[in-house]
Amino acid sequence: MKKGEEYTGTVETVLFPNRGVVSVDETAVIVKNTIAGQTVRFRISKKRNGRAEGRLLEVLQPSPAETQEAGCSIYPDCGGCQYRTLPYVTQLNMKEEQIARLLQPVVGEGFSACFEGIHASPSADAYRNKMEYSFGDCEKGGRLNLGLHRRGSIYDVLCAEDCRIVHEDFNRIVAAVLAFCREKAWPYMHKKTHEGYLRHLLVRRASGTGEILIDLVTGSRCPDGPEREAEALARFAGMLRSLQLEGSIAGILHTVNDSLADIVQSDRTDILYGRDYFMETLLGLQFHITPFSFFQTNSAGAEVLYRLAREYLGDVSGCTVYDLYSGTGTIAQMLAPGAGRVVGVEIVEEAVQAAKENALANHLDNCRFIAGDVLKVLDTIEEKPDVIVLDPPRDGIHPRALPRILAYGVPRIVYISCKASSLARDLELIQREGYTVARIACVDMFPATAHVETIVLLQKLNA
Repeated sequence: MKKGEEYTGTVETVLFPNRGVVSVDETAVIVKNTIAGQTVRFRISKKRNGRAEGRLLEVLQPSPAETQEAGCSIYPDCGGCQYRTLPYVTQLNMKEEQIARLLQPVVGEGFSACFEGIHASPSADAYRNKMEYSFGDCEKGGRLNLGLHRRGSIYDVLCAEDCRIVHEDFNRIVAAVLAFCREKAWPYMHKKTHEGYLRHLLVRRASGTGEILIDLVTGSRCPDGPEREAEALARFAGMLRSLQLEGSIAGILHTVNDSLADIVQSDRTDILYGRDYFMETLLGLQFHITPFSFFQTNSAGAEVLYRLAREYLGDVSGCTVYDLYSGTGTIAQMLAPGAGRVVGVEIVEEAVQAAKENALANHLDNCRFIAGDVLKVLDTIEEKPDVIVLDPPRDGIHPRALPRILAYGVPRIVYISCKASSLARDLELIQREGYTVARIACVDMFPATAHVETIVLLQKLNA
C-alpha cells in the first residue's frame, strides 16, 4: 500500500467522530464521511507507522442501513450532514455505540453500570437556530451562489435553498438574498485576490420566540460606490421585510469585514432595520443574543441537556457553583434559581457582557460573570466552589488548567463535552486525581451529523 493508490472496500464500522474503517491487506484504513456497510472507492492520503488514511472518492454501493431519502439537493456533496439517509433511530444507536466504545476503556469495569445511553433531539429536522452562509460559485467564473461549501473544498459553494436541518424561514431568506444579489450583479470576495464585495450571510432564528436576525457581511468596497450602496442596502432591507415568513424579523444588519481570513467577524456593523439582537427563551428564561455571541445551535436540544445537567448536579441550595467556560452564561442562569451563588468564567468578553445582561433581564442577582482565561482567573476569585460545571471548547480543558480545577476537591463535577475524544483524555487525569465516574449520558444536539454532546457526573472518592 502506497500513498496515492486507489482501493475499493466495505466500511466495517465507524469510529467517533465520523471515521470509517476499511480493511486493505490486513491494514485498517480510516476513510472519513462514510457509513458502515457502504462499498467505497478511496485514495490513500496518509500512511505511516502502520496507520493509513484514505480520501473518499466515490460510494459504489449504499449501506443496507440507508433506507430513507436525503431530502436535500446538495447531499452528500455538502459537508454539513453525513447521515441524512439513515433513519433517526439508527443514527442514535450508532452514536451511542461510538461513545461507549470510546469511553469504556477509560472508565473501566464500572462503565456499563453508569452509562445511560443517548437522549434524542426533540426534532431531527429544522433544529438549527444559526447558519453562516458563504457567497461564491461552484465552478471558476460560474454564477453567483449562496450557501455552504462543498465538502473538502474552500472554494466551491453550493446553493442551500432546501436545507433540512434549518427552519423553512432560513431557506426563504437565502433564496431571496441570492436573487437580490444576482440582480445587483455584486461580485463575491475571492479568497486569493481578496477582491470583491459579498462575503457571508448570517441568519439566526429563535426557536422559542420566532425572532430572526439577518446580517449581510461584505467587504468595504461596494462596486456601486458609497452613496448608491446605502440606497441598495435600504432596498435590501425592504425586500427582506416583505418576505412571507413564519417568524418575525427582529433586525437586519450590515457588517463590514475586510479581514484576510475567511471568517465571519465585524470591523463595523450597521443596523439597517430593527435592532442588533434577538430574544430566545430556554427553560423559562430569556436570552438576549447578538450576531456573534455563542448560543447552543439546537435550542430544544439544549433544554434536554441542561435539564440533565441540573439533575446530575443535584441539590445546590446554598452552594457556590463554578460554571467554567460559561459562554453567555446559559448554564449558570439555569442553576442560579436553586443555588446560593453562581460564578461564571469565560474568555470571550462579548459573551460575558451578554451573560451579565441576560442575568439582569432574568432578575438573577446571585450570578457573577468574569472575563478571562480560566487558568488565570481562578486565583482571583474569593468564593471557593462547592460544585463545578465544566463546558469547555472542543479541544477540552487546557492541561495546565485541569489540575488547578481539581485541586478544589469539590464533591461533584459535571463535565459537558462536545467532543468525546477530548473528554476521554481529560477523564484519565480526573480519575487519577480521586474522582469516579458516576453517570454518563449523550444528548444528540446535532441530528444527521457526526457530532454528539456527552455529559458526565464525577464524584470525589471519600468526599
